[in-house]
Amino acid sequence: MNLEANTRDNIEYMLEAIKTKLQIVNAAALNSKSFDTDQYEDLRDIYEMIERKSSFSVSELDAIVTELGKLRK
Repeated sequence: MNLEANTRDNIEYMLEAIKTKLQIVNAAALNSKSFDTDQYEDLRDIYEMIERKSSFSVSELDAIVTELGKLRK
């Protein structure tokens, strides 16, 4: 998938990948409609960082979820 384009579909794709990789229990908290396209680059940075790593510490997970929370509308 080409994530260069700032589209709602790309936001949804990245959030689904993040939820799966981080095994987020409360998936409703990461609803794509809760994220504005103005935050696309920040969301993409988080997505790319998550895709590069195979595992995360508890503090890393907490920091990632906190950052995602800041990006929500």
